[in-house]
Amino acid sequence: MSIAVDRDQELIGRVIAIADEVAAVHADEVDREARFPAETVAALREAGALSALVPETLGGVGASLRAVAAACFELGRRCSSSAMVFAMHQIQVATMVRHLDDAPWFQEYLGELCAQQRLIASVTSEIGTGGDMGRSIAPLSEAAGGRLHFTKLAPTVSYGAHADDLLTTVRRCEMAEQSDQVLVLSRREQTELEQTGTWDTIGMRGTCSPGFTVRAEIDSGQVLPAPFSDVMNQTHVPISHILWSHVWLGIATEAFERGRAFVRGQAKRAPGQPVPAAAGLSRVMNQLSMLRAEVRSALDEFERASEEPGRGRLGTMATILRFNNLKLAASEQAPLICSAVLELVGIVGFKNDSPFAVGRLLRDSLSARLMVANARIHDVDAGLLLIAKDV
Repeated sequence: MSIAVDRDQELIGRVIAIADEVAAVHADEVDREARFPAETVAALREAGALSALVPETLGGVGASLRAVAAACFELGRRCSSSAMVFAMHQIQVATMVRHLDDAPWFQEYLGELCAQQRLIASVTSEIGTGGDMGRSIAPLSEAAGGRLHFTKLAPTVSYGAHADDLLTTVRRCEMAEQSDQVLVLSRREQTELEQTGTWDTIGMRGTCSPGFTVRAEIDSGQVLPAPFSDVMNQTHVPISHILWSHVWLGIATEAFERGRAFVRGQAKRAPGQPVPAAAGLSRVMNQLSMLRAEVRSALDEFERASEEPGRGRLGTMATILRFNNLKLAASEQAPLICSAVLELVGIVGFKNDSPFAVGRLLRDSLSARLMVANARIHDVDAGLLLIAKDV
């Protein structure tokens, strides 16, 4: 067995233990109180999981994206909010690791992330852009002493109040076009967060994602060298959709398993008798199998494209469509599966104090269509389909 496989299996094993012993224990309370899953994040820190994607040469675990995706799936089965926090943090880490370009400040920062297990939040949404991640209104401006500053109005910042650091998209400078963006990493002590909204939501309540006005003053070295347009196509968007879809697959899988436990219980109570719900369970399994195949094939395709020199295929229209469609499929199928299980098991799935309860799972899965709104993705895909020749 290779060293890389050993690293991956060790990471997955640690996360499964945390999912079972910590995340699952606090999941209902996190949901009910709409509070940050502090216990799970603390356990992930203790396990060194927040540096899973950082190479060993910089002090990290050096795990594969596949292993991190599996960890997102396992956490998603137990506590959706914990899984989403973990996934979104790993997206920020992957963004820096894959676009490091030997930038000394970011190399040093990743070493600190590993040593201190710092939690990173993302600030990509902005009031006035219509949900378009590829545009920013807030510019980087010059401050005293050669430093830089920005003020960004963000409608949501997932777990922003609980993060150690923020990775934020801004315009390169005051004269730059809205599409000329860069990513900047600001530490908590460099950042002022003014909360502008609340987070009393249907689901994913523990992600604690209200709006904030984000103000920060940074050094020039804290600007990631790569243009965000490259980062977005090669890393940020596809990895977001891959890790998010593993979380949603975990939610749907847990719903299915609760449905299966219910049907098996019926069968045990009446041995040899027909079980009316069994046919419904078979249909749910078919839906889940298709979702699982879509999620896993997308990960396979991303890994192959990432191994090619220059990662050029990740910027093609066909590949952009591919990962947009992954997001659309996963975000639409997961709630359908949860809803189908609810119909299958009936009132015991509707009751929150039942071992077959799927209420939290269904509510959490509904957020999937809104994380980069599906309507906006369909608009983007529609435009690409009119001009793409390699689809």
